[in-house]
Order: sequence, then C-alpha cells, then structure tokens
Amino acid sequence: MELKMRLCVALLSLSLCLGLMGHVRAQEEAEDMDMDVEDAIDDMQEEDVEEEEQQVPSSPPVPTVTYKAPEPMGEHYFAESFDKGTLQGWVLSQAKKDGIDEEIAKYDGKWEVEEMKDTKLPGDKGLVLKSKAKHHAISALLLRPFTFDTKLLIVQYEVNFQTGIDCGGAYVKLLSQTPDLDLEEFVDKTPYTIMFGPDKCGEDYKLHFIFRHKNPKTGEFEEKHAKKPDADLRTYYTDKKTHLYTLVLNPDNSFEILIDQTVVNSGSLLTDMTPPINPPAEIEDPDDLKPEDWDERPKIQDPDAVKPEDWDEDAPAKIADEDAVKPDGWLDEEPEYISDPDALKPEDWDEDMDGEWEAPQIPNPVCETAPGCGPWERPVIDNPNYKGKWKPPMIDNPNYQGVWKPRKIPNPDFFEDLHPFRMTPISAVGLELWSMSSDIFFDNFFVTSDRNVAERWTADGWGLKKAAEGAAEPGLMNQMITAAEERPWLWVVYVLTVALPLVLIIVFCCTGKSSESTSAAEYKKTDAPQPDVKEEDEEEEAKEEESEAKKSEEEDSTGEAEEAAEDNDKDDITSSQRLEDDILRRSPRSRKPRKD
Repeated sequence: MELKMRLCVALLSLSLCLGLMGHVRAQEEAEDMDMDVEDAIDDMQEEDVEEEEQQVPSSPPVPTVTYKAPEPMGEHYFAESFDKGTLQGWVLSQAKKDGIDEEIAKYDGKWEVEEMKDTKLPGDKGLVLKSKAKHHAISALLLRPFTFDTKLLIVQYEVNFQTGIDCGGAYVKLLSQTPDLDLEEFVDKTPYTIMFGPDKCGEDYKLHFIFRHKNPKTGEFEEKHAKKPDADLRTYYTDKKTHLYTLVLNPDNSFEILIDQTVVNSGSLLTDMTPPINPPAEIEDPDDLKPEDWDERPKIQDPDAVKPEDWDEDAPAKIADEDAVKPDGWLDEEPEYISDPDALKPEDWDEDMDGEWEAPQIPNPVCETAPGCGPWERPVIDNPNYKGKWKPPMIDNPNYQGVWKPRKIPNPDFFEDLHPFRMTPISAVGLELWSMSSDIFFDNFFVTSDRNVAERWTADGWGLKKAAEGAAEPGLMNQMITAAEERPWLWVVYVLTVALPLVLIIVFCCTGKSSESTSAAEYKKTDAPQPDVKEEDEEEEAKEEESEAKKSEEEDSTGEAEEAAEDNDKDDITSSQRLEDDILRRSPRSRKPRKD
C-alpha cells in the first residue's frame, strides 16, 4: 500500500510538472514570437517600436505599430493599399442590374475605407463592403492595359471575412479592354477576361478561376472554369483572419492558385478547364437514325421452350400445415381482446357529434395463462409444389447487333487553340458582388508580371499583417476551446484525454490492500464472526520456519553421518588391535618368560 501511495504521488507530481513546463514553454514561445515580429517591423519600416505595458502576466503584449503602406518596387500594372483613406481612383457604379425587381436592381451597396474592427496594425486601412443583401460594384483602371503575350500575369489581393460569411462572394474581375468600357456603368454583364477569388453559399466553399475564351471561328466568348481544388477551404472562410489570394498565369498555359503563398490548385488551361478549350474533332451525326430492325437485345426467350405438363401455375405459394395440432388449453370461446371494463365515457362526449362511445380494447386477461384465444387456425407453410408462372428460359440472341450509336462525322465547329493564354487584354480591376454578410475587408490589390516584385509587395503588406496577427493569437487553451466550438465532437476527445489518466490513477491508488482493511473495519462494526486477519501471515511465517528447520535438520544429519563414519573407522581399528592381542596371548610363544 505504501508503494502504491508513493507511485500515486509521483504520477501526480509528474503531471503537475508537465503542465507547468507546457505553460512556461508557451509563454517563452509567445515572447520569442513578439521579438521576431518586432525585428521584422524594425527591418521593414526602420521605425522605433514601443511595446505596450504588460497588463496581464499570462498574455503576451501585442506590438503597437504605426503602419506604413507597402510601396511597389518594380514593374506593375496596378497597386492599391487604400492607406490614403480615400477612394481616389475608384469609381462607384451608378447602373442598375437587368432582369430583377427595380427595388433591388440598383448597385447601392455601401463601400468604406477604414481599418479592420480588430486590427493588429493601426493605420492599416482597406476597402470594406458595408451592406447586407445589396448589390455592390466598384472598379478602377490599371496604370496601363495588360496584354497576354510573353509575360506572365500575377494577380493578388487580401480578404478578411470579419464577421464570417454566410452567402456571398469576394472575388475580383479583371475587366476586358473594350472601346465602350464605362466604369460608372459597371454591372454583372460588363465584359471581363478573368474572374478570380473566394465565394461561398451554405456549405459550398468555392475558389473561382474563370476566364472568358474567345472562339476563333465564331468570335463568341465562353466561360471556362478551373477544376475544383482538392484542398479543404473551410478554414479560410471561418477563421476571421486576413488571407492572401494569388493567381499566376504563365505563357505556357499553366496556372497556379495560391492562398497565403501555398498552392491549392494548379493545372493547364488546355486540359484542366471545363468545358474544354478545344471542341472534339468529331461529333455524332445528328441526322443519323437507328434502323427500325436494329436488335439491341443481348438475351431473348427461347422460342422452342415448352411448358412441362405437370407445371401447375395455379398452385398457391402457401398452404395450411396439415400436421399442426391445436395446443391443449386453447380457449376457442374467449376473444383475444375485450372492452376495458374500467374505462369511462368522457364527460364532454357528444354522441351527436362524436358518435356512439365505445370503450377501448385491451388484451383479454383470461388469455394470459392460455396458449391462445379465439378460433384456432392451422399455421401456413411454404407449398412444396408451388412453381409460379412459367416463363421460357433466356438464351443468347442470335440477331444481337449491339448498342446502336450514331456514326461520327467531322465537327463543323472544330478549332484548335494551342495558346489559350492569349486572352483579351485587361484594363481595369472591379468588384461586382452581392453578399448576405457585411464588413468584408479587401486590401493590397496588386497586378504585375514580375515574381520578385510581387514577393516584395507581399512581404511589405500581407507578411507584416500575418506576423502581427500571429503575435496576437490566443494561447493553446483558447485555441482548443475555439476549435471545439466549431467542432463539438472535440469535447469528447478532450474529456477522454483528461478523464482516462485520472481514472487509471484513481483505480491504481485506491485498490489493493485497502479493501482488506476496509473489510476488517466493517467486521469491527458488527458482531458477526470474523476470520483471523493474521492467519495468512502466521501461515507464511510457519512455512518459513518449517523450511529453515528442514535446512538445519539436513545440515545436522550430514554432520552426524560424517562423525558416525569417523567413529566406525576408529572402532574398526580398535577391534582389530584387540583381536591381535588376544591371538598373541593364546599362542605358545606367548608363554615364554620375558627377559627383564
């Protein structure tokens, strides 16, 4: 019992030490993260950072930073951080949407330039969609049109669903360069070249990449949709963090879609778009008709089969069991159910309205001890002679010609575009959205053809924002609680993880000889005869004494045997000497006088 108590104390001490070590380690990691963020801010902004006073010892301080907008360092076509605090350069749509009620057709959703509600970088402003259930449209011209020739295209921007997102989009449109482009008339039908970004409704999480491909034969445009990403996108819509969405289009027709600089989708414009860029070279002839005598039946009924003479189609599937016997004690005259004798007609029963009242039926109590009540009937069994309706057996169709298909003919609309990257040039960036959620935050739009320039813009903008948000993240316990709120089944995991070790410790520490002492204590409370609690100990001591006695006896017997052997040797020597002396005395020579 003492050993178990020591082990129990050791386990509890170890658990306490591990918990304290985890807490200290979390604090150290938080402090290290703060130092890293401060160093990054010093390097990028070359400004002094004043740390906030540490009000709560358990929470790491959040750095206070005067945010400096990222500056594009290289060739680019569009850069917007909104840190001037105005919508300068942006045009609000004054148009109305066609085909819907007049009350909701106008693009009257509100836009504001402001900081995020829970910003970690004071001074960092962005474009915020403010209205629910309204149409929003806003756009801005590029510095110069982008032409799809030999340069890659990189489009990136940031989105933060500050209040979550129920149903709505946060995608951007790259508007096509056309002579009649009027940003004040920007609507859903305004020609665009690329649409890219997140969209959600219900449990359908999407990340659009759509481009409008021009048919080289007809001149018509058709939307081509990228395949759905394999990655789980749910977190990006629910964590209320700022995420960076990037689209990279290469002149070799390859594309990449990234979230937070991680590739979530990639492919080729030639093979991974729906519908395909190029139509099939052959199509089915729409004028080709199946011949009337075309036989597509692989099996037919045997025309030579004849129904057997003994086939009885009228035989029932079930028949009464003639071997069954009515059980003894069966009560034929007693009904199985009777009216409840204790039932009373309700006082508000109206026979004119409700009809004649009848007591509810209950099982006949007389039948409870009997095999059954009511008229006895033989049980039914399967009819061994039942065969059912006769049908001829099926055989291979000798006239089977296979499944008919129309013949193939050359596709009159066929074309082969091996360079779908060469899209319609773009000249503006636009947001044309409808959402059931408000306060969607957009920031740091950037269009370029240089990867290094894009990476620098990302580091100066989103990289700093990510570092600041990471420094302010809650501890492990808060993260676990937040995760459990989103996925309630995690509470079961937490409970099992904590409860199972405790149960094992309790079982280990509270079982064993304690039950014996408890039993002895219970005996003391009663006058019932109790066994001698020392009986087992005395038996063990007796066994030990007996084994020691046996060992000593064996040693004594061994010593006595050796002594007896020595005594026997001595006795033999003495007896032989005596015999010699006796012989000499009796011998005649022994009678000679001795010389003195």
